[in-house]
Amino acid sequence: MDHQFLLVAAAALAIMICASVFARRTGVATPLLLVILGIGASALPGTPTVHIEPELVLAGVLPTLLYASAVQLPVLDVKRNLSLITWLSVVLVIVSALAIGAVVHAVFPGISFALATALGAVVSPTDAVAATAIGHRVGLPPRLMSVLEGESLVNDAAALVLLRTAVAALATTSHFSAVHTVLDFGWAVLGALLTGLVVGFGTVLLRQRLDDPVLNTTISFAVPFLAYFPAEEIDASGVLAVVVAGLVTGTMGSKRFSARDRQTQVTTWATASFVLESGVFLAMGYQLPELVDAARSETSLGEMTGLVLIVVGLLIALRFLGLAWPARQRRVRHGERTEEFSAKLDRFEQHLETVEPTGEREENRLAWARRRLARGRAEVEFEKREPLTRRGLLVIAWAGMRGVVTVAAAQTIPVDTPHRSTVILAAFFVALITLALFGLTLPGLIAAMRFPGESREDQRDATGALMRRIGGAAIDAVGPVEEQKIDGKPIDPEVATLMKERVVPGLIAATRTGDRPPADHLDQMTAVQNRYLDAMRDALVSERSIGVYSSDTYRQVEALLDSIEHRVRRD
Repeated sequence: MDHQFLLVAAAALAIMICASVFARRTGVATPLLLVILGIGASALPGTPTVHIEPELVLAGVLPTLLYASAVQLPVLDVKRNLSLITWLSVVLVIVSALAIGAVVHAVFPGISFALATALGAVVSPTDAVAATAIGHRVGLPPRLMSVLEGESLVNDAAALVLLRTAVAALATTSHFSAVHTVLDFGWAVLGALLTGLVVGFGTVLLRQRLDDPVLNTTISFAVPFLAYFPAEEIDASGVLAVVVAGLVTGTMGSKRFSARDRQTQVTTWATASFVLESGVFLAMGYQLPELVDAARSETSLGEMTGLVLIVVGLLIALRFLGLAWPARQRRVRHGERTEEFSAKLDRFEQHLETVEPTGEREENRLAWARRRLARGRAEVEFEKREPLTRRGLLVIAWAGMRGVVTVAAAQTIPVDTPHRSTVILAAFFVALITLALFGLTLPGLIAAMRFPGESREDQRDATGALMRRIGGAAIDAVGPVEEQKIDGKPIDPEVATLMKERVVPGLIAATRTGDRPPADHLDQMTAVQNRYLDAMRDALVSERSIGVYSSDTYRQVEALLDSIEHRVRRD
């Protein structure tokens, strides 16, 4: 049996790699291709029965996937799109679950309202894996990608809290309490926020003290579970705690982790995400024939078809209706709000120009106010640079694929629940249909929208401008090269001249500085370069908090600083 399991695992890895390569060359969504391959593999003679416990997916796979996504998602993008992300991932999920529950229970009275709401909860959260993969390939604007990724991170928590409440109702009186759901959801969010913040801050501070990539990677693997299980123990949302911990780690890691640790983390989590995501979609197709057999004794083909069509139709209708209100609000009031906000910023700037600080405390307050002004100006420019248009909202509405959470969460419904197999199979078919419907048509829709893209020249100009900006800030913070001291002693004049003419300009421009310096100068040059690098990182964190440039530009500059750090250490 052990050999058979290893053979199945090896075959699954081979299928994942081949499917990924094929999908990149043909444009077919990888999750959809993996599901089809899974169905085909299950039909082969002699294939073993593989049963994956849903709790293993929810408690083992899902936290890992969420953490891998959250640690790479810039907090700046989440903040800028927070209202839309909250609307999609909380309000729309709750409304969809309750609406599906009411309609399904009315059409199929044999399915209780609690069980129908559980079905609505498991199919309501979207999965951004396929959508973002398509978006990266066909040029979806970065802001739309951020909305889809942020939605998929948070909506899992809302859906699983609703599912937990519905399952609890099934186990008692089959009475679904809206008040209890609201209170349960409130504590789930609050408890998750506290748990995620504590775990995120604590593990970052611990990893900062360790200069060992193996230990840091090991701790990194433990973070999602350190956040998930304590949150679940206090009846909070484990998945939301994982998301918060990931966002904290990603934000603090830009300043507190070494370049080696950051690059190792990126590669490690990208690999883990690929294997786990591919494995779940492959298992989804592999288990489908078994679920069909289990549901035959409970329902007919006509009833199953009607149930699936009703749920899919409601999901599509509710998503489009749910995005109609934000689209109308942005069309009617967004321009006015932007103009009013710009006018307020102008008045605020005029007021700051008249202020004359008389002490250090007032100077600090004035500096803080100027940063707030700069942040406000950056928000206005961001809305002009990357507006959320009706075309963008249409793409978001059409990116309604369901996947990992739907498949895993459906199977957590108690085994002795009447019509359980029917509901699970319906959830599977909903996920399959949405993957096929949206996954196959989304590339064409994005291409038809003709979103303007940023040219390579504009990207290079933005990266160069940001490098010069943080380089100038670093020189202001550290001071001129000739004034630097090592262990209390001034640096060698030849070193100062060499760095001033070659090293520092190359550092700011992120270019190589020429031949290897003499050995007797190397220690001093390395020490001074590290000072400027640290100051540039501090300046980058400060610039990122303001948000003048795009998240991609900040990411590219951070990668440049990491490459420079590697080069300095190697020399």
